Amino acid sequence: MLWSARVVGGARYDEIPRIPGGPGTLVLMNHQSVMDIPLVVRALRGTYPRIVTRERYAHGKPLISHMVRLYQYPTVDPGATVKTSLESLRERAAQSPVPVVIFPEGTRSRDGSLSKFRKMGLRSILGGREWEVWVVAVDGWWQAAKLTDFIDNVADVRGRMRVSGPFTSPAPGESTSAFMAEMEREMQDLFGRISSSSAEPLPAGEKE
Repeated sequence: MLWSARVVGGARYDEIPRIPGGPGTLVLMNHQSVMDIPLVVRALRGTYPRIVTRERYAHGKPLISHMVRLYQYPTVDPGATVKTSLESLRERAAQSPVPVVIFPEGTRSRDGSLSKFRKMGLRSILGGREWEVWVVAVDGWWQAAKLTDFIDNVADVRGRMRVSGPFTSPAPGESTSAFMAEMEREMQDLFGRISSSSAEPLPAGEKE
């Protein structure tokens, strides 16, 4: 998909950083577009992640629902307050044999900016085990938020991706509030350094 976006569609994006992954790796990433999943999968070279997905995508969505089942993505209802639902998310993430990815904003950005973290799902995951946490910021892809946007605007994409970490999360039973606030600040700082309003233009022909 990334190759097609660049070679066929005309998108430009800089080198995709590498994230070492395995059991106990948790990736926090902002959410801009339909290309976020290919980007994070490419970054985790040598393995594939389980991506926390909204419950409504688990059924009745062509291709997406199949991927949720095939790759055993943990699902979450953003409005859920049911204790058993959050416990299931925590246990499935903690027992994952591959890295886990979560978009803490909970939904894609409409204008490329960062939104506040929705902390309920993240807090549940952090409570399941001690994690090696990586923070990922992407920018320049928000014009391709949906598939129709991607088709119309892929030639205008000037994508950037940066990684920070690893950070060691609190042990199970310890408070995660301060750690989540630190990770949110880290993402804000990382995003600020690559945002389209401040970053230098990509040179012509830039590729991964």
